[in-house]
Amino acid sequence: MKIKDGFILRTICGENVVVGEGLAQVNFNKLLSLNETAAFLWKEVEGKDFTKEDLVKLLVDNYEVTAEVAGPDVDKLLGTWVSEGVVE
Repeated sequence: MKIKDGFILRTICGENVVVGEGLAQVNFNKLLSLNETAAFLWKEVEGKDFTKEDLVKLLVDNYEVTAEVAGPDVDKLLGTWVSEGVVE
């Protein structure tokens, strides 16, 4: 999995949002808001290939959470990213 080219994480008015930039993202006419944890994961994998397991490991290594707790949260986050079309 990889974040598609043209999607950028920005901080706008104190909020972490993903925006589409460039002609390739012309149909992405909205902002995708990310909480601090989701923004952390985005920054860590931006420009890299990654798996669900990579995201779970990042959460386990950087937050006081087990893989059993992090897994379903990562599934939900990836579901959102896929449905919004920001990852491939």
